Amino acid sequence: MGLLSVIVFLPLFLGIVILALPKKTEKSFKYISIAVSLLQLILATYAYFHFNAEAAGVNQINTYQWVEKADWIRLNAGNFGTLQIDYFIGVDGFSIALVWLTALVMLIASLSSWEITKNQKGYYALLLLLNTATVGVFCALDIFLFYVFYELMLLPLYFLIGMWGGPRREYAAIKFFLYTLIGSVFMLLVIAGLYFSVIDPETGNHTFNMVYMMDQANYQADSIFSLVANAQIFGVPARMLAFIVVFIAFAIKVPVFPFHTWLPDAHVEAPTPISIVLAGILLKVGGYGIIRIAYSIFPEVAVSMSFWVGLLGVISILYGAMVALAQTDLKRLIAYSSVSHMGFVLLGLASLTPEGISGAMMQMISHGFLSVMMFFAVGVIYSRVHDRYIYNFRGLASHMPKLTFFVTIAFFASLGLPGFSAFIAEVFTLIGAFKSESVNGFIPRWMAVGGALGILLGAAYLLWTLQRMFFGSLRLKEESWYKALTDINVREILTFTPLAVLALLLGLMPSLVFDVINSSVNQFITMFR
Repeated sequence: MGLLSVIVFLPLFLGIVILALPKKTEKSFKYISIAVSLLQLILATYAYFHFNAEAAGVNQINTYQWVEKADWIRLNAGNFGTLQIDYFIGVDGFSIALVWLTALVMLIASLSSWEITKNQKGYYALLLLLNTATVGVFCALDIFLFYVFYELMLLPLYFLIGMWGGPRREYAAIKFFLYTLIGSVFMLLVIAGLYFSVIDPETGNHTFNMVYMMDQANYQADSIFSLVANAQIFGVPARMLAFIVVFIAFAIKVPVFPFHTWLPDAHVEAPTPISIVLAGILLKVGGYGIIRIAYSIFPEVAVSMSFWVGLLGVISILYGAMVALAQTDLKRLIAYSSVSHMGFVLLGLASLTPEGISGAMMQMISHGFLSVMMFFAVGVIYSRVHDRYIYNFRGLASHMPKLTFFVTIAFFASLGLPGFSAFIAEVFTLIGAFKSESVNGFIPRWMAVGGALGILLGAAYLLWTLQRMFFGSLRLKEESWYKALTDINVREILTFTPLAVLALLLGLMPSLVFDVINSSVNQFITMFR
């Protein structure tokens, strides 16, 4: 078993161990979860810093590293040949960064699960299953295996929201489940079509190998998804229809306007650790899926649809920011801010420039840990007084100075203050969007202007919230809150600190990310020329 397999399946193995342990040992479950996540983070860090970024850009073979491949399913399908599904995993610059982010966010989710007291065995087993499924999505290079991990994420999230969430948890869980399932069911049809279109040059069988799917030389000339076949479905070119179906499936996860409506409900009702996972990882699965499948397998359609992808990005940026301005629930405000911030990912991808793609990746990573910081801060306040209504708080800086320190870092980093990671991400995204019109003509410059306006709106709702809740004279809704709202403890400080350090470190040394992803970005760009 290779390093990636250990990173993927270690949480699953310990989740099974937790299920096997007697209920009287449940106090140890949270420590097991933390230990597993910490070990996973150590292994992911080793893989990240030993990733050969220079070799990754040489050719398609060296792009993916830490590769493991083995026969998984072989079934004689008669006239259709042999059904070939492989256990095929590996990482490039895009996925290794997201594997590391996943390991970090899962550790933070475990540390923030201290308040979970109901059915701890089921909770931690599901959390560790979710960990395996998410890391598996970022490592899978067989599209069938990718789909298995992708669907596997639904099960633990449904129960984690539906059983440990707020008053409307069943509604939020069902809405999330249905939104994601509808998109992925149609994506399954595209996966089947791709399978019958692509031939493994080594075995001569049809294959689910995503690397082969990215190379038009491996398509049968008369297949539905071959560029030379000119196949149509309902009068629409088959490849364009497939791109749209796959894009919508992942756009729901991002989430992109108008497919975003599940997100605020899921965030508001989910317990704090699951909100952390939703914002920190799940949204990145959507962005990664667009890069790895929609753009890489259908590059010529991505070029023709660039304007519309960029437009959806700008609408998401502005819509998410304006709706966030109107919120009175702190958790819902941060949820809509995620819609806005993830819009920059689409804008960067639509530009199809090295700067834009690099900015989109940095935005995914930066938003990953900054959103975790903000949702954890909400969880700290809510765990003490069970209230998130912004106008019920004022002057918390004098009452909870340590929490205020970390919240201030999270808010200023998120609004794009120079010196923090989001500034680098948004600047590179806007440079790519502004440059696109003159370099490739894919998106107009006014989209970059729209993105810049979104940054101003982001500063407005974040600074306004900071001023309303944390500064001014101390005023709390209930007299009992003065004693209940104790400042953060050692565990909470240890949870906040690495996230704050990362926000500053990647703002001052963005090369820690750019050096790893640069070769993969440059090779990715060659698909569209």
